[in-house]
Amino acid sequence: MNAPKQTAEIFDILSKGQFICSNSSNERIRKLFDIIAENGNFETLQDYFSAINFVLEEGDEYYYLSRFESKADLERKIETAFRWIDIVDFFKSYDTSFTSGSRFQPSDILVKLNVDAVLKDKLDGLKRWSKKETYKENLEHIITKMLCAEGFAELENEIFNEYKVLSSFNYLEELINSINIPEEVQDEIPE
Repeated sequence: MNAPKQTAEIFDILSKGQFICSNSSNERIRKLFDIIAENGNFETLQDYFSAINFVLEEGDEYYYLSRFESKADLERKIETAFRWIDIVDFFKSYDTSFTSGSRFQPSDILVKLNVDAVLKDKLDGLKRWSKKETYKENLEHIITKMLCAEGFAELENEIFNEYKVLSSFNYLEELINSINIPEEVQDEIPE
């Protein structure tokens, strides 16, 4: 098994819960994406990482690592899923076309809060995750400590404070779209 010479660098990024995305503004991340995507490298790296109890996963233009976990982590995973559902719902309410490749400025979201009560309510609901008081602090925390720190967006232009949504955001959308509630059960869920 001839793993790419960048295997340690790939592992260093992915083992921290980050994503390697094809549309990253960081040229090094894009190059690592291309290295993983090269003929046979994905399968080689899958075998390599599985030997140390990691699973190299492939999404739509992104890679990430997962682990074989016990059922004890189920509650934590459900709590995390709820958080991401709320965050995606907030950004999709801000802009229904919010997805991989989208660009946004927090100042534009704050302006829309002044005229959109539903958006403001959704941001209020996110305070349980950010623990911040003002709308600006709450939004800043969600963008920098959640979206960016988790590898779903990155600051693309510091001058204009403009962020870019990375292809790893598809992971969140796929997670939410994979939730299936049968019609007969839908009627039993309290509103």
